[in-house]
Amino acid sequence: MGTDKVLVSGSGGWLGRALVDELVALPSKLHVRALLLNDSQRRELPALVEPMLGDICNPQDCIRFCSEFKGGILFHTAGVIHPRRVREFYEVNVEGTKNLLNAACAAGVRRAVVVSSNSVCGCNPHPDHLFDEKSPHHPYLNYGRSKMLMELAVREFQKNGLIETVIIRAPWFYGPYQPPRQTLFFKMIRDGNAPIVGDGNNLRSMAYLDNLTQGLILAAASATANGQVYWIADERPYSMNEIVDTVEKLLEKEFGQKCAHRRLRLPGMASDVAWLVDNLVQGAGFYHQKIHVLSEMNKTIACSIAKATADLGYKPLIALEDGMRRSLRWCFETGYLP
Repeated sequence: MGTDKVLVSGSGGWLGRALVDELVALPSKLHVRALLLNDSQRRELPALVEPMLGDICNPQDCIRFCSEFKGGILFHTAGVIHPRRVREFYEVNVEGTKNLLNAACAAGVRRAVVVSSNSVCGCNPHPDHLFDEKSPHHPYLNYGRSKMLMELAVREFQKNGLIETVIIRAPWFYGPYQPPRQTLFFKMIRDGNAPIVGDGNNLRSMAYLDNLTQGLILAAASATANGQVYWIADERPYSMNEIVDTVEKLLEKEFGQKCAHRRLRLPGMASDVAWLVDNLVQGAGFYHQKIHVLSEMNKTIACSIAKATADLGYKPLIALEDGMRRSLRWCFETGYLP
């Protein structure tokens, strides 16, 4: 990466924690400073990492976090996906990112690798379509809009020559350190309550955490990546049927779980109705996670990784079955999935 100084925001989160582990495991010894939102996350970090408490919504915390890291690399993984209020999308994903980049520029940080989302492009216009880096912004509700505004702000920093930037668009990711909502998904599959909306053949790109962290590190190291946007995901998208069937098979055959072998089958219009309700709820300034997730369940949200493969040498090594196997093993070993 051309430096031994690395900053990771959102280090207490799902992706940030996995990235910190990968950085510490690299052959070159790095000085990794990790931004944590609360003290309880500190004990989860590797011993070699420098922890720092702070909130990207506080400009002074961002200044402290970036201080003395001139010439370093910033990985910005912090963000909010499922808040209680719509305003939090903009306070954290947009203004928080601006605070952090302002502080990074002032400290002389060389490059920022910023995690965005598939939601900036919304849903694919037809089932066999794949998003690429030329796909226009068409944000999916307020989360997508906040990430779009974040991307536009990042590009302004780049355009003005203040800092090198790379934007990484990540789809639905999975792997160890997963939050409760992903563990609930596994439980629903086991208990026969996993929702399949429509025929279940709609495609979803996913990114196993090791694949995603590989892409982030390559983006930090590549001179070609400066100023670019990349989709980072598993090699191919998967249908919702394949995702649910794979988890069910692993639960039963490799983890000794008795599965109900049922699906909660809903008509496609269930997601359409949820989308209308989601709009009304968010229009009132609130956010309901389960309604939002249901609104996406019949949609195709899939991307191409061709540009990352060509420019960065990105090669996702872990596919759905092995990735879900590792995810489930972590859940059982930690007791999150009884």
